[in-house]
Amino acid sequence: MSTPAHSTAISDRHAAYRKTRLFLVSSLALATAGINASLRAATAADLQRVFLDPVDKVHSAEHIGNILGVPFLGFALTIAIGSPLLDIIGMGLLLPLSAILFSAGMLIMIFAGSLASGAAIYRVLWVGAVVAGVGWGLVETVINPLIATLYTDQKTARLNAVHAWWPGGLVMGGLLGVGMSTWGLGWQAKLGVVLLPAVAVVVLSAGLKFPPTERAAAGVSMKQMFRELGDPLFAVLFGSMFLTAASELAPGQWVDLALSRTVHMPGILLLVYVSALMFLMRHFAGPLVDKLSPIGVLWFSCLMASAGLVALSFAESPATGLLAATLWGTGVCYMWPTMLATASERFPRGGALLMGLMGTAGTLSIQFVLPLMGAIFDHKKVAVAGGPAAFEALAPGPALERVLGIAAQTSFRSVAILPAILLVVFGAIWLFDRSIGGYRSQKL
Repeated sequence: MSTPAHSTAISDRHAAYRKTRLFLVSSLALATAGINASLRAATAADLQRVFLDPVDKVHSAEHIGNILGVPFLGFALTIAIGSPLLDIIGMGLLLPLSAILFSAGMLIMIFAGSLASGAAIYRVLWVGAVVAGVGWGLVETVINPLIATLYTDQKTARLNAVHAWWPGGLVMGGLLGVGMSTWGLGWQAKLGVVLLPAVAVVVLSAGLKFPPTERAAAGVSMKQMFRELGDPLFAVLFGSMFLTAASELAPGQWVDLALSRTVHMPGILLLVYVSALMFLMRHFAGPLVDKLSPIGVLWFSCLMASAGLVALSFAESPATGLLAATLWGTGVCYMWPTMLATASERFPRGGALLMGLMGTAGTLSIQFVLPLMGAIFDHKKVAVAGGPAAFEALAPGPALERVLGIAAQTSFRSVAILPAILLVVFGAIWLFDRSIGGYRSQKL
């Protein structure tokens, strides 16, 4: 618990900063990232049909999986490089730059057909997705240490609250995608929507004063920050972030492409529903964490996420799809922000570096898992059809839909093992914490 003197010192330190507006622009920037990701997922089938199927139909799912996954690689590299340099470069430069890169990435994808032809379009789409991923990486490079700095005594609750706007953005993007399809607007118009909130981030950031990070304000040196990397517990949390993030983000990007034909409703609506659930639940993380501790919350999250992914792989109707999505969504809801908060609370001297590396771990996992899901999908569809030639010969109709449906379910079932592994890891940490008197948040 913080002492009154500690709380007063923090209040004095931040008196010169407009906390409400800083929280608002952070939320909007993350919502922009969510809108971007949702609309990429909503246009994946169009990009596959228009550009990838004509070039290589057998491997097109793996290729679109690479395009959906590579923004996470751009995110990972950006946050790994930018986080230790954050106090040198400055939050006030990087946050509006993120919005500019979101816009540039979507414009590259929109005009891919004009920039290249044939197989080369794949590379253009890939580059556009990377640029958007760098923009997303800059968002989290800034907002995670910013919120941890502004709310040092409420890190888990406030990080969950700001990260509610990631699923909030997914909801907005998903509903826009469905609505624009209903209105007959093409995939280019859907991707172009991202420019609107991106411009708003730039405008709101103008003239806004950003604080130094908690680590820098407390006088902790860069050398001391890097020394925190040697703690064995951080290594465990870093490795765990690979699996928690993959459990949430990889299925989220894959759900529209893979599950629409099995649950007999637009898969993007499942993503919208789960994201709305997460948006609401993340605002109430504080009481739950107070009762169970952050590690306890993560243990129950992994249990429900694993069960939910298995259930999604068997869902065959809108009703069973929604039930399975509820289980999965409740499971993954608190994973990302609670992992970040846990790293910051246990290792505050690690500052933006450790929080950035946690984000790097999470997004690197997606770069591997999404293409893997695509490869599993491709392998299964060919195997069920009876070979490459037999699959190529399948005409649109019930037979093709059956093959693709089985492949989709298999690709989801394959990732259910990831959160299940963490039941052992988080269970051990939870028991250890209880043996020493409970979870303890460290203060600078």
